[in-house]
Amino acid sequence: MTKQSIAIVGLGKMGSAFLEELLGQSNEGVEIVAVVENNNTSGLALAKARGIDNLSIDELVRLGEDLDILFDLTDVPTVRQELRDKLRATGNRHTIIATENIAHMVWTLIARGTDIPRTPASPGY
Repeated sequence: MTKQSIAIVGLGKMGSAFLEELLGQSNEGVEIVAVVENNNTSGLALAKARGIDNLSIDELVRLGEDLDILFDLTDVPTVRQELRDKLRATGNRHTIIATENIAHMVWTLIARGTDIPRTPASPGY
């Protein structure tokens, strides 16, 4: 089975819950290779405990095509634009930026019966 390498940018309420749920799955096809978080959150503590690197956005972008899916769960439009711009500048046409809506869809498939914590407004794509 081909592994999908993923990263999560933003480990606030939504990102921390998403990380915890993904780590609780026994899916051999997904590997969380990195997170990006500037604050001390429960998600960052969990990532560190599991040996997942906390990178800067620049370090994350340097992973290049070794990163398949990047979940931007910051709910900050300027962060999403920075990610797009930096991926484009490196010529990376492989890594997909998945938004909160995509995370919500994944959540409904793997965490039956619970809702993912969401912010009131979502910046969309």
